Amino acid sequence: MSKSVKLILTVLFLALVVVAVKIVPKYLRAMEIAEKVKMEYIEDTFINMDQYFDFKTVSKSDRPFTFSSRNNESLPETFSHNGVEFNTMDFLDSSYTQGFLVLQNDTIVYENYWRGQTETTRHISWSMAKSVISALLGIAQEEGHMGSVDKNVEEYLPELIGSGYEGVKVKDVLQMSSGVKFNEDYADQESDINRWFRAFAFGESQDEFAASLVNEREPGTYNHYVSINTHVLGMILVRTTGKSVAQYFKEKLWDPIGAEHDAYWLKDNEGMEMALGGLNATLRDYAKVGRLFLNKGNWDGIQLVPESWVNESLNMDAEHVTPMSKNSAHPETGYGYQWWIPPGDDGEFWARGVFNQYIYINPTTNTVIVKNSANQNFYDQTNPHSTGPANMELMRAIAYRGYQKEEAELDEIE
Repeated sequence: MSKSVKLILTVLFLALVVVAVKIVPKYLRAMEIAEKVKMEYIEDTFINMDQYFDFKTVSKSDRPFTFSSRNNESLPETFSHNGVEFNTMDFLDSSYTQGFLVLQNDTIVYENYWRGQTETTRHISWSMAKSVISALLGIAQEEGHMGSVDKNVEEYLPELIGSGYEGVKVKDVLQMSSGVKFNEDYADQESDINRWFRAFAFGESQDEFAASLVNEREPGTYNHYVSINTHVLGMILVRTTGKSVAQYFKEKLWDPIGAEHDAYWLKDNEGMEMALGGLNATLRDYAKVGRLFLNKGNWDGIQLVPESWVNESLNMDAEHVTPMSKNSAHPETGYGYQWWIPPGDDGEFWARGVFNQYIYINPTTNTVIVKNSANQNFYDQTNPHSTGPANMELMRAIAYRGYQKEEAELDEIE
């Protein structure tokens, strides 16, 4: 055998070794993830995401905050939605609830766990993390890292020049009005969100995925939920602060609110966190995020998130982000800076994630409710147990039950 043939064979052998070392493990991991996100497995998968993905740990606070609590109060026996009466406990079961907590006037009045979740279990947030990213950007702006939300994305991220994000204001990204073309249908295996998830499962760069998207509408004119918008916000946060999402999160939120347990963020092979939905934390620590926003960013006298940012986050200042808008893909609700704002006069708002994750906040009744779920029927939006509006009516019934009870007790004391 000639030396040249031997050299060629050696190069081919080394190439195969590289493939075996680098590509095969990624492929096997992606295949395992594809199996574990099948509906029959998600109850376990959602509370064990660290077994399948790379992640960054966010250690608990050295000064943990503990809610006062009392024995579980009874929840309203029933509630109504669209003229149909639902049994509350049956609804929680039929929506595959894993953790459910009610905070009324700073006291846990109900807390329960099912389907493998416990008080110390970290459950994936999915898109509830988007509201956390918004809060971090508000802090970054207050600290002088990030400028006006009226600046264009490419002023912070020049690598997105030529993408669908060029010429788009940060504010439009915050309000899910970027105009970027994107199919967010989780039930469609060929949708953009599922293309992104498959790439993430392989560890591929989320930054590169964001740069591949194109624009289809004039920015700031139409409310269309695009998860990658939040990834772009995460890129801006990292670029302007010089810290990772996990680092900044720990320093500015997780430590100050007294997190009782470690959290973790999923990440890609480039080390970038899944800003759009990769936070994993316990039910009580999610409730602390709710408490922070219930108090307009103030935590026991310390203003963590600027109150002005909280107010802007909940201000539907354009027609296309208001409920019932004809210029919205989601006319049943309004939208702020990564917070959903339902119709009504009570100032309610909530963080929402797929498969029915919620942090519900009602300033009028002084209520925070957190729900973790692994709803196997989530893709069926004709099923009321899967829809946002039905879950909203559940939250409202509980909030007003607790509020009225507290009012009656005060009347008795007086």
